[in-house]
Amino acid sequence: MKRLLMNVGLLQIFMALLIVIMVMFVSNYIVHKNSISEVYDEVAQNNALVVKTMIQSIDNSFRSLDSMNHSIHSLPYNNIVNSDGSLDMAKVYDLQKNVTALVSKADFIEDIIVFHDNSNLAITLHGTTDLGELFEQKYVHSIYNAAYWKRFMSMPHESKVFPADTYKVMNSGTTLQEKKLLIMVGGNKFRLSDKHIMFLISAEKWMKFVDQTAIIPGASFIVLDSNRNVILSTNDDFDLVEVWNQLTSNFNSEGTITGKDFEYNFYKSTYNGFMYINKIPYKFKNINSVSSANLTIMITAIIGAVTLSYLLSMYLYRPIRNIIQQLGMETSKGNDIRNIHKAIRVLQLDNGKLREQLEVVRVENRRTAFLRAIDEYADPSESEQLIRKYFPESTVKKQFVMVLIQLLPKEEAESQERIHVDELESRIAAGLKRESIEALLFHADKLQFVAWIGLDQPLTRRTLFKQLRAYIAAAGNNELSRYEVGACVSSMYSTDEVHWKRAFQDVSHGMSHRSVSNDEPVMDAEQIRYTYNMYYPLDKMEKLSNYVLCGRLEDAVQIIEDTFEANNKRNIHMHQMVHVAQAMFYDLFRMIGNPSLEQAEWSKLEGDFLRSISRANRYTEMKQALIKVAAFLAKQCKSEPTNKLNPAYIAQYIELHYMENLYLDYIAEVFHTSPKYFSSYFKKTFDINYVDYLNKVRLAHARELLKHTSYSVTEIGEKTGYLNASTFATTFKKYYGISPSEYRKRQTG
Repeated sequence: MKRLLMNVGLLQIFMALLIVIMVMFVSNYIVHKNSISEVYDEVAQNNALVVKTMIQSIDNSFRSLDSMNHSIHSLPYNNIVNSDGSLDMAKVYDLQKNVTALVSKADFIEDIIVFHDNSNLAITLHGTTDLGELFEQKYVHSIYNAAYWKRFMSMPHESKVFPADTYKVMNSGTTLQEKKLLIMVGGNKFRLSDKHIMFLISAEKWMKFVDQTAIIPGASFIVLDSNRNVILSTNDDFDLVEVWNQLTSNFNSEGTITGKDFEYNFYKSTYNGFMYINKIPYKFKNINSVSSANLTIMITAIIGAVTLSYLLSMYLYRPIRNIIQQLGMETSKGNDIRNIHKAIRVLQLDNGKLREQLEVVRVENRRTAFLRAIDEYADPSESEQLIRKYFPESTVKKQFVMVLIQLLPKEEAESQERIHVDELESRIAAGLKRESIEALLFHADKLQFVAWIGLDQPLTRRTLFKQLRAYIAAAGNNELSRYEVGACVSSMYSTDEVHWKRAFQDVSHGMSHRSVSNDEPVMDAEQIRYTYNMYYPLDKMEKLSNYVLCGRLEDAVQIIEDTFEANNKRNIHMHQMVHVAQAMFYDLFRMIGNPSLEQAEWSKLEGDFLRSISRANRYTEMKQALIKVAAFLAKQCKSEPTNKLNPAYIAQYIELHYMENLYLDYIAEVFHTSPKYFSSYFKKTFDINYVDYLNKVRLAHARELLKHTSYSVTEIGEKTGYLNASTFATTFKKYYGISPSEYRKRQTG
């Protein structure tokens, strides 16, 4: 009897131990089955969105390059070689300066090389040099040398991107460093000018620009041109042969091929026909074999545990220690039952962390889906699918509006620690909820947040404006006290997916097109009236530069204030006022020249100014930023007056004022020196006397007017600075050997 009771007790111990082991392995199996599969599916889906965003960024970069190519061709600096065979350095200087200004914000451009049909002079972002020396010393390659490029450019060709290749690039010193560069050249079958333009693109910076690091770890990315030539690959071992033959002939824009260990996603650009291939690990590399191995291990472990439990169930202590060993707690001390309980708690905590990670992925997927839904370049059918999948609650309401909330940091908050956009998004969402505004809120760009708000009827839109004004007033005094808060409300639309993009365009345009005289915190996109009546007096801009150059700051400030106030009275848009301020800023430097500013000083001055006007919430803040720049330049010019007597500024001044009566005494007075000294300095510096140089500049402009306008010879003479037609004709014949009338006949046929 005692032995039977003992056996019943042992059986109870055995069964209890068996139940614990079964629960443990079942839990592990469920966690394994759900976590790896779901995480992979979520990550793979997010990777697809990221890759499409990358492709859009690449297409946008090619759009920018094509636009820059067209803009450079449109610059009026053709035929830089004078009739006597010399180079027109004034044109070269202006061309180099304009090219540099065009690409100032494209960080991925290593350099731009411009050369003409009849000249070996290469114009780059860093200056000018001989084309042969440029490719022998600066950008060295065994194949792509100067002779290759001159031969290639002389033949008819389409626009082409050359594959990324390693060049030896000279740094600031004399050492050569290897860099991977792509070279893009524009087509010349329909030439816009006599310029040849080459864009040198840094492969490393280009991939940073499109954020290649955001794709799934272990993935590769390859770019092929419209002729299926590889121009860039993040994996040198990427073998296209194994997958290319599997691609169907009816491939249009997207496709997927599954290999042994990898999945290949194909995308075709709608802009230029380029092909993009994303190679990603298939199921985290051999996930099926890993799952089978884990399952085998689990089954084997269960069988072993049952057998071991049966053999050791006669002892109370040993079965419990077996459980401890299975849980990896052999070194633990104290109550074994409690230790088992603690181990189970650890498993539960791990499951909780896994759920939190999945929630983070879900939230990020919702944000990505929202941004794709409002992206005007995204595929409409894809946007509809994303909205239905991630935002089923949007179908509950019949109508909706979109609200763009913009934060501009206050000047006194610059020195304080920045608040992360996630925290700002949480604060804004909480504030809207406090005012009973139910919204889908997402961070869009910089300090801009987009809210989707469903409405039941049109009258609630009027109520929404009151709620938003109350929210902005409260937030500006509390959780968003560091920022100027503004909002723009779109028109009301039905909740169809196709209207999301249109609503976002409403608020985007509304925010940038608000009137400079409008101080309302909440704008109505329906009430914006578009105007293009900007005030920008060119004659006063020239006076402005002269006042700054002479140190007459009060007169310069008056012109700035008059210009801004005139535009304020015309109720121009805020983004137009930004362009007015930028134009005045760059005109100051264009007309004044560089008043002995170091590169770092110039960069800081430009950066501070552009940052100030981009953050300005009122036009008066832009005005004060420009006045600050004028004061700084006036001080520089006053402290170093000799800086004005430099070749670049003299050539620029003559180019801008050649149509005026620039006699020697007058221009010497402009540069605060005597006529004799100025004449001697000019001859020594330019290797030509002042009168001959002035005549060449005037006659160069006169030739353009004779070729391209219908002005009479007398009118052209007056427009180019000659007092009468007789003087103009005599001077023209002296330099070119024929009269102006004969020159016009020859040019026009």
